Amino acid sequence: MFREGMMNHDSAKDSSNTTGIWEMLSGSGYSNKAIEYYLNQPNMGSLSDADQISELTGPCGDTMKVFIKVDDGRIKDAKVQVLGCPGAVASAMVVMELAKGKTLEEAFTIRDRDVYRILEEIPDKKQHCIRLSVKSLQKALDEYSRATVITNEGDNDANF
Repeated sequence: MFREGMMNHDSAKDSSNTTGIWEMLSGSGYSNKAIEYYLNQPNMGSLSDADQISELTGPCGDTMKVFIKVDDGRIKDAKVQVLGCPGAVASAMVVMELAKGKTLEEAFTIRDRDVYRILEEIPDKKQHCIRLSVKSLQKALDEYSRATVITNEGDNDANF
C-alpha cells in the first residue's frame, strides 16, 4: 500500500531529525534543492476526483502512482504517491510541479534533463529515479489520451 508521504511531516519539522536527514542526504550527493523536495513533498498525495490514475514500477522496485486532473485540455492538478527512495520522491515532486498548468502535449515533452536542472544534483546511482518519474507521468498522459479518444468515439457512435 502506498503511503502519502515517506515521513511524518511533524517529524520533518523537528529540527534535530531534519538536520540528521539533511546531513545524510547531502553527504550522499543530493543537492539542497533535492533535499527540500524530499522533505517538503509538495505534490505527494492523491486526488479523489482524478481523471486518470496510473501506476508504474521501475526496475529497482520503486513505484509511482500518478493522479491527474484535466480541465479544458490542461493539467489542473497532479499528485503522486511514491513507494521509493529519496531520489524517487524528489524527482516525482518536480515532475508533478512541471506538469501542472501545461497542456497534455506540453506535459508530454517534459524530459529527464528538465527535472535534473531543477533538482540540481542527485547521486549518479539515482538517475534512474528521474527517468521513472518522467515515464510515470507519460504513462498517465498516454492512458488518459487513449481513454478520452475511446470515450469521444463512443459518444460519436451513439449519435448515429
